[in-house]
Amino acid sequence: MTTLIDFFAMPLAYPFMQRALVVSLLVAAVCAVLSCYLVLKGWSLMGDAISHAVLPGIVIAYVLSIPLAVGAFVAGLACALFTGYLKENSRVKEDTVMGIVFSGMFGFGLVIFTKVETEQHLNHILFGNVLGVTMQDLVETAIVAGGTLLVVLLKRRDLLLYCFDPNHARSIGLPVRVLHYGLLVLLSLTIVASLKAVGIILVIAMLIGPGATAYLLTDSFERMLVIATAVAMLSAALGTLISFHIDGATGACIVLTQALFFVAAFLFAPKRGILRRSQSQPDQPAS
Repeated sequence: MTTLIDFFAMPLAYPFMQRALVVSLLVAAVCAVLSCYLVLKGWSLMGDAISHAVLPGIVIAYVLSIPLAVGAFVAGLACALFTGYLKENSRVKEDTVMGIVFSGMFGFGLVIFTKVETEQHLNHILFGNVLGVTMQDLVETAIVAGGTLLVVLLKRRDLLLYCFDPNHARSIGLPVRVLHYGLLVLLSLTIVASLKAVGIILVIAMLIGPGATAYLLTDSFERMLVIATAVAMLSAALGTLISFHIDGATGACIVLTQALFFVAAFLFAPKRGILRRSQSQPDQPAS
């Protein structure tokens, strides 16, 4: 019992761990809610594209001495808009366009990063540095994540109908184009909020894992939102604490914890779990 108490109490005795835990929980909550829509819409690769495309915006923002979050948001939104333009004006499929755009912008970001003298460490941008967040970083993340989460929850029914059946949404008078680009803006903001915690590369796991896990566990979208949020926040808390005890990368520990939850749901989900399905199938009579 004492060991279990120490597992939670020891890390939280340090202010930097307290800030890391709060930031991780904020990021987990907003990523979880948005991940449900991305999984339903089939936009997992879009999250990957935007998360990689923010790198040149971060570097350019550093050169211009403006907030890095502003540069990341502008670059992410530009990636989403450029992807949509290419899809509508060429015969290339959307997933192919996304692959070309995000890899091109990521490569451009790497090139200019190597040409700019900066104190920013590339690993912190790629993989996050949640243990190094300051109180200012915490406030910025809370504002971006809280605002994004509020908008998603207020418009959750319209976004759900758009993701599930955009033609029906258009027929009943919903502004489908506004919802489309609004969801892209929310996705960009979520990625910006997640940079400090898990970085450019690992944020895609935060945007897919919770929604995918919840999708295996329920057929109700409302319950899906609750389950995804619970899984994401529990993974964030456990991953942050585990990283302290094993001296590991916090973002990676959070993502690995989420992956374990997904594997457990894949195996043991009441209706869709592999092991549950095999147990419910009657034995075939011998021929």
